[in-house]
Amino acid sequence: MPEAPPPKLDIRLEDHVSDLPRAEWDDLVADDSPFLEWAFLSALEDSGTLDEASGWTPRPLVAREDGRLVAACPLYVKHNSEGEFVFDFSWADAAYRAGIDYYPKLLVGVPFSPVTGGRFLVHPKADRTVWIERLGVALREVCTENGLSSVHVNFCRSDEAEILSGLGFHTRIGLQYHWHNPGYRDFEDYLGAFRSKRRNQIRRERRALGDEGITIGTFVGDDITPELIDPMFRFYLATIRSRAWGRQYLNRQTFELLVERFRERLVFIVAEQAGEKIAGTFNVQKGDALYGRYWGATRRVRHLHFNVCYYAAIEHCIEHGLARFEPGAGGEYKQIRGFDASPTWSAHFINDPRLGAAIERFLASERTHAEQTIDWYRENSALKPTGRRGSGK
Repeated sequence: MPEAPPPKLDIRLEDHVSDLPRAEWDDLVADDSPFLEWAFLSALEDSGTLDEASGWTPRPLVAREDGRLVAACPLYVKHNSEGEFVFDFSWADAAYRAGIDYYPKLLVGVPFSPVTGGRFLVHPKADRTVWIERLGVALREVCTENGLSSVHVNFCRSDEAEILSGLGFHTRIGLQYHWHNPGYRDFEDYLGAFRSKRRNQIRRERRALGDEGITIGTFVGDDITPELIDPMFRFYLATIRSRAWGRQYLNRQTFELLVERFRERLVFIVAEQAGEKIAGTFNVQKGDALYGRYWGATRRVRHLHFNVCYYAAIEHCIEHGLARFEPGAGGEYKQIRGFDASPTWSAHFINDPRLGAAIERFLASERTHAEQTIDWYRENSALKPTGRRGSGK
């Protein structure tokens, strides 16, 4: 009996994730980050937030086997470094001083979302390591053959960074603050994990909102109605306009499309005072994790931010048995509220060897500092030393 012919393989750049079959793309994502799903990425594309004017041009790199998707990367041509959260502005400046055009560059990641997840999406029945290597080589070739400066794979998995390092990519380590649930029974049980000073501080911060007549509600999935879109978008804009460095990446249509296409993943936490919605957070839930994304408030009330962004979200996680909560980038104030330092990884291919060597020297020092910082935060956690985390007195 003749042997079956080998599968026909094809790797190419496409124009948009939204042009690809939703079911096939999501088969690649499987249990990985919700921000990689077709519904989320297509909502960004179709609402007009991703174009050359914004600095983001979608060019997903996809691999097909006998005509069906077997692997892919959410790839973008970048014309600036906005909305990435792995900051390389100093690299761009160094390139400019060396006479190297830093833009455009290539970026594999999720626009405007500092959330770790697989950046090499591989069908569960395919060999993941083989396809990371194949797509890593393809990314490098796209970069060099088109005379681009670099490829950046942001907020990737540690195994992806390790494989890419063997392909000439430089590894970068950052840190975020994540909350982990060892099995708390309720919020009071969680408070029992703190030393008394911090525990009493959190109780005071929660009582303060009640004294102001503020209530907090949580809306999940089908509980999220179109009437919530306007206030959530107002809260998003309020945060942007209150900061000198704020950038509006999303528009109202983005929120509309996310509610329409992505509703089953959404968790909105909303604060009300005297019948008026005054603050809220836009969160995403999948599997055993909750991800905080956008926060804002139209009134300034002391401790409102901590209650809406963190305490209400933690209560939601405990109530629904979620294992972790990733509230996003930045914020050392999270550490004293029970969020522990966790590493993030990215990988960077630099086309010019002179620039690459200089960046590697910088990254070697930065990696050492990041690892030491994470160790220090873990050793100085706001939570009690490891042991039973029951209600403390």
